[in-house]
Amino acid sequence: MKVLIVANYNPSFGGISAQVALLHKFLNKEENIKADIYSTRGNFVARLKMFWDLKKQAQSYDIIHVHCCSYLGFFPLALALQVVKNKKIICTYHGGGAERFFKKYSRLVKYYLNKTDTNIVLSGFLAKVFDCYNIKYSIMPNILPYDDSHYFERTIIQPRFISLRSLQPLYNVECIVRAFAIVKKQLPNAELYILGDGKCRIDLENKVKNEQINDVQFVGRVKNEEVYDYLNKADIFLSTPNIDNQPVSVLEAFSCGLLVISTRVGGIPYMVEHNRTGLLIEKNNYEQLAEQMIWAVTNPVKAIEIAKTGHKELKKYKWESIRSKLLEFYSY
Repeated sequence: MKVLIVANYNPSFGGISAQVALLHKFLNKEENIKADIYSTRGNFVARLKMFWDLKKQAQSYDIIHVHCCSYLGFFPLALALQVVKNKKIICTYHGGGAERFFKKYSRLVKYYLNKTDTNIVLSGFLAKVFDCYNIKYSIMPNILPYDDSHYFERTIIQPRFISLRSLQPLYNVECIVRAFAIVKKQLPNAELYILGDGKCRIDLENKVKNEQINDVQFVGRVKNEEVYDYLNKADIFLSTPNIDNQPVSVLEAFSCGLLVISTRVGGIPYMVEHNRTGLLIEKNNYEQLAEQMIWAVTNPVKAIEIAKTGHKELKKYKWESIRSKLLEFYSY
């Protein structure tokens, strides 16, 4: 069986690209499967050429597995369905902004998603959105390599915090910085690592400088293979997006044994159960975030217990747990 994975793929990025890379890796370990990646990244002219290029290339494959999301991220699916004929087309939809996107472009969305053979959504959050528009789907979570070599079981919780998100408005890393300023007043030895890059970086760096918030380190974008080394420099993982679906960064934090504190948005409550596998706060509530950060450090026994339970959740994201269902989708 030959599988062509179609996505806005960039090998140096996380998110959807990281999932595409993992799927490509695991499929090629299967005895009777050969998988390749077709990237739809490019400018307008390059994308026009893809209509002919993908049509030609897809002819030699049995399965076209598209990974897409909302707005411009919907292009890979629209492209594939326009040019690929007489092939099985699977769509994995990642869009954390699906509610707004589906509402604004409901005709377009329903037209394309009802033409696929199977639609895969990552969580109950997206399932609800698909239900609202009577679009068929199956739930299958993201893949995370289950490797305990990254796991470090904490015996104490130090005020060492880390953020691992693109520095874009959507991910609201400013909320973390504002919370850390409060925490720093009560826990003077607190440290914050901010991984990632984006258009908000300059404003965030200026905020830290102007408000004299010490011990904040902007690391920038790091390679996927270096992420775990940075995560294990911290004890508490912070994520405060305004919209999200199933962020792999939360799973990576679970993998390293960090306590996860996140906003209660999108698909995150389907990944993180408050006070059992992590801590949840309301969107853009930096004061509540600061309270939870301080609570975690001053209540280490309970915080460590929650972190351990979060780590156990990873089994459902193993390739071995996902493999049989995905191959069933692929079969004729």
